Amino acid sequence: MKNITTLFLTLFFSFSMFADVSQSEKDALVKLYQSTNGNQWTVKWDLSSPISTWHGVTLQDDKVISINLDNNNLVGEIPEEILNLVSLQELDLHKNKISGTIPSAIGKLKEMKVLDLSFNKISGTIPSSICEMSNLKNLELYMNMLSGELPMQIGALNQLEILSLFNNEIVGQIPSSLYEIKTLKTLLLNSNKLSGGLSREVANMASLENLSLFDNKMNGQVPFELEKLDELKEMNISYNMFNGLISKDLAILDTLNMTMINDKGVAVLLEVNTGKNTAIASED
Repeated sequence: MKNITTLFLTLFFSFSMFADVSQSEKDALVKLYQSTNGNQWTVKWDLSSPISTWHGVTLQDDKVISINLDNNNLVGEIPEEILNLVSLQELDLHKNKISGTIPSAIGKLKEMKVLDLSFNKISGTIPSSICEMSNLKNLELYMNMLSGELPMQIGALNQLEILSLFNNEIVGQIPSSLYEIKTLKTLLLNSNKLSGGLSREVANMASLENLSLFDNKMNGQVPFELEKLDELKEMNISYNMFNGLISKDLAILDTLNMTMINDKGVAVLLEVNTGKNTAIASED
């Protein structure tokens, strides 16, 4: 009888180890593995082992809540099946060789807090559905080949703290809704093709610590309201076409002291009067 009980318990615990997620979630993970050339990953998954042992996968209450496969030689595309991981809070695929586009319905992942697809070869636009991720705190898509405009409703991400989209091909103006995100600490939009002005509404972004718009095509007046951002410690808005009034304090805050590109394509340093907040910038 004792042997039968021992056998039963062994079988029970063996089954429990393998039944750690639903079939739908397991299928989604397997599809990710297959779609990104899993056999060539730096650290591979043993698909015959419990999912709880798979590299970079974190489970909670039999749900996949985190996938962290940064710098793991993923080559291929993100499959649509990833959307079946409805409890996913973190997806970190930083520094791989992922191509294709971001799934258009990625906004279905309502629990997502960290989405990092940076340093890949992803193209296409940023899906508007991404604005439905109301819990998102960290959105990093930098160093890809993303194009098109920023989603107009990006301000709906009212818990966002980091928005890092530098080194892409993003065009158009900064959506007005972006200035409504009062939780944002880091905004890195440099090295894109953004145009238009920087709104005076930037003063609303009271938590902002790091602002980079370097190397775009933005123009118009540099808003004095930047000086109202008491938490701002690092800023680079140079190599745009901003002009007009500027203060000594803002010039000092900018990493390159407000070096702009004039209408002749020449880099010019805006002259700043030594008087506090009363300087008129001019181009040589």
